[in-house]
This record gives sequence, C-alpha cells and structure tokens, in this order.
Amino acid sequence: MGKQVWRVAVAGGAAAVFTAVAAVPAGAAEGGVSFTRVQVNGGKPIVIGTSKEVRVPASFRVTTTHQWKWPAVFLYRGGKDDRLWHAIETTDCIRVSASVCDINETMFFDPSVWDMRNSEAGAWKVAAEVHFKGGGGDVDDKGLTVHVKRNSRLTVNASPEPVTKGRTITVTGKVSRADWETRKYASYGGRSVSLQFKPSGAASYTTVKKVPANGSGALKTTVKASKTGTWRWVYYGNTTTGRSTSSGDKVVVK
Repeated sequence: MGKQVWRVAVAGGAAAVFTAVAAVPAGAAEGGVSFTRVQVNGGKPIVIGTSKEVRVPASFRVTTTHQWKWPAVFLYRGGKDDRLWHAIETTDCIRVSASVCDINETMFFDPSVWDMRNSEAGAWKVAAEVHFKGGGGDVDDKGLTVHVKRNSRLTVNASPEPVTKGRTITVTGKVSRADWETRKYASYGGRSVSLQFKPSGAASYTTVKKVPANGSGALKTTVKASKTGTWRWVYYGNTTTGRSTSSGDKVVVK
C-alpha cells in the first residue's frame, strides 16, 4: 500500500499548505466530491506535551468521479489559513468501488520541532479536502469538533512511611502543564485535584477527597492512617488541558 506525506514549515503551529480552494463551506459535494465516515483520533482529545511527537489517526471515505490527488482531513479555526498540523501522511486509495475510496491518515504534531502557541489549545473544527488532477478541488466542513489539549502532570508524596494506625498521613504533590511556547512544564495553580486511595490487595482506586492546588500548583492534605495502601492524585482536565494521574505512593500502616 502506498502513502503520501506532507511535511510543512509551520509558523506558530498553524499551516496553510493546500491553496486551490478558497474557503471551508459547510455541507458536502460542492465540488463534485463527498466526504463521509470522517473520524479523527476516535473522537478523543489530542493531548500534546513539550517534547514528544504525537501521532493522531484519522480516516475518511471520498466519493467522486473526478481524478484526484492529495485528499486529507485537517483541523482548522475560522478560514482556510488557520490550520493545525505539522505533517500529514495518507494511504493511497483503498478501493471500495470505481468512484469510492477509503483513506487512512495520520496527523503528526511535534512541539519539539515546530513552534506552537498556547492559544492553540481548545476546540478545532474538522474539514476534508481534495485536489483534482489538472486543477481545482473541494473542501468541506464536516461538522465535527476535536479538542487539542496541553498535557498535564502530577507528582505525589505520602508520608511518613511507615505510619502507625490512627496517626496522620500528609499527602503532597504538584500539578503542572505543558507550556508550548517555552517547551517546558509550568505550575498550574487553582486546579481541583482528586486524592485517591487503593488498599493493598484491591483492584481499583477510590476517591477520598478533592483538594484545590494553590497558586503555584502545590497540593497538600492530610488523612488518617487506617490501612496499608497506595495514594495518588488525579486531575480530570478541562477544555484546554488533558487529564493526568500521578504515580502511586504506598504507605504501610502498622
């Protein structure tokens, strides 16, 4: 199976590479092409950190009697010049019928190579585009929304270890999130973070309480030592920031 790859030099993370079509209209088949079965990342948010390339699967079906090249789905805000991707790789046509092809695609986002703005976190629309051999093409808004989020991180420490039953355990930690512009993680203050506990031998964690992080992202709370088990923090994220779970810190209760 063949594939086509586009890699672009991106200023600020937004890319406008395909130029044959002047707008992103709603609907389908404006240019004699229908895009259906469009999926991006299985409907899940795209979460990007500061250093690792993120590969996002996408797929779609294109139906047309035109001879075409460069079919792709992409993320955009506003008009065609506000697009977000650093590279796109697509398979050749997976033939369904004479005029119907299925396409598998991978979008690549690499904050360690391309500049990204923190303002790019949030909701993006999904559109599909194709260029015709000999000129012209079609681009359609597919009525889908994908959230692109800054990755978050949590640390945890529970002490003392071990502890006498009935005494106080202090659980601390810190919540931070990716700053795409500095390519570092920065404190993420004011977040509500869940403290969870899993007794030794248990299969799952239970939320004990919710704790607000201070302005520097620091977390601190106390609990009574009742049984041996593992403590962790969980932050469930928001529209611009991905969820995260700390490692677990086991405390033996004697």
